[in-house]
Amino acid sequence: MTEGGWTFAKVSSEWQPVCMDALPRIPGRPCSMASALQLVGERWSLLTIREILLGNRRFDEIARNTGAPRDRIAARLKALQSAGVVERRQYQDRPARFEYFLTPAGRELQPVLQALMLWGDRWARDDRPLVLEHDCGHELNPAWVCRHCGREIHGRDLTQKVQNPDWTLAGPATSE
Repeated sequence: MTEGGWTFAKVSSEWQPVCMDALPRIPGRPCSMASALQLVGERWSLLTIREILLGNRRFDEIARNTGAPRDRIAARLKALQSAGVVERRQYQDRPARFEYFLTPAGRELQPVLQALMLWGDRWARDDRPLVLEHDCGHELNPAWVCRHCGREIHGRDLTQKVQNPDWTLAGPATSE
């Protein structure tokens, strides 16, 4: 299935979220962003996910298109599989060969990678090596929209509410 320039496949296995207790504790502010970066924030992980989104599911394709050393890609694929982001499926018996597919958690990273690509187009490159076109026929120009009211969201529209009693927006809460 292709959607917005990215390729998806139905993943047949039962997927469960990664157990956060198995990950090393992150120092500093408790933060979902830090936890996400601990799972997928390494450069080769994101480029591996990009390649699978683009329909390149075999190890050789992923290694070639990321430019990463083969041992790094092997380690990233293993870590992404352990984290529940990718699933490995055998497509050949002798020798055993595998393809990699995104789990629901992996597919949810698509807008993150699109945002990074658009940011890179604007701030990190002079050219645009890949353009995403929506099925309406126009180039992708995403907006963050509130599902409740339908209005576009800007940073000034948001209020941060710290959910951990040991922290404030400024840092650790001090006990008096």
